[in-house]
Amino acid sequence: MTNLAEVTDSAEWNTRCELAALYRLAAYFRMTDMIDTHISARLPGHEDQFLINRYGVLFHEMRASDLVKVDHAGRELKTGNGAPAGQRVNAAGFTIHSAVHHARPDLHFVIHTHTSAGIAVAAQEQGLLPISQHAMKFYGKLGYHDYEGIALDLAERERLVANLGNNKAMILRNHGLLAAGTTAAEAFHEIYFLERACQAQVAALSGGQALRLPPEAVRLRTAQQFAGDNASGIMDLAWQAALRLIENDQPDYRQ
Repeated sequence: MTNLAEVTDSAEWNTRCELAALYRLAAYFRMTDMIDTHISARLPGHEDQFLINRYGVLFHEMRASDLVKVDHAGRELKTGNGAPAGQRVNAAGFTIHSAVHHARPDLHFVIHTHTSAGIAVAAQEQGLLPISQHAMKFYGKLGYHDYEGIALDLAERERLVANLGNNKAMILRNHGLLAAGTTAAEAFHEIYFLERACQAQVAALSGGQALRLPPEAVRLRTAQQFAGDNASGIMDLAWQAALRLIENDQPDYRQ
């Protein structure tokens, strides 16, 4: 049987490995919801194609070869050896990810999660509060999308991307979180900080005490600091460190 890696160009295979690593890291940091939620990656050199998980594969067992290639119309594309992919793609996952990939060519990796903390904050009327350093990374840079039911209606894509705007992260009301990036490192950094911010907010609200919010000037300054000139370098350092968490015990994600 032909190995997928042998019939896939190096750029695509590298993207597959990075995407599989994102799945493994989402599992490592407990940002999974059984076989639901999704992470996707745009195919290099193919603006109308992206990779997404084969429905039914758990995040902690995801491999590069498990990823399904689809176009923006939702059609599964053939694998490199000419055989049909034959791998089911979750319809709701396709709706959300195809919307972002089609509208935002600057975002190559998209992560959607249903964590307890993310859903909790998504259900709170005030949304993400600027009560932690993690949260202030997103101050003025976070979209909100109202819940419309399970994302099976393709017409929702237009409203979803309108609510995302020029941001790289969004809270899906009563649903969960979405984060994206130009690189796998950036997408990981976005979802990690957004998840941690939500965890901190849930913990702070559970204390039953009045919350202390930093002044507006401090919130804006902190958000600008996160977007400083060395941001990409820090994200890359964090990504390489994160990869070491899965390289030793679970290197099969590259298969």
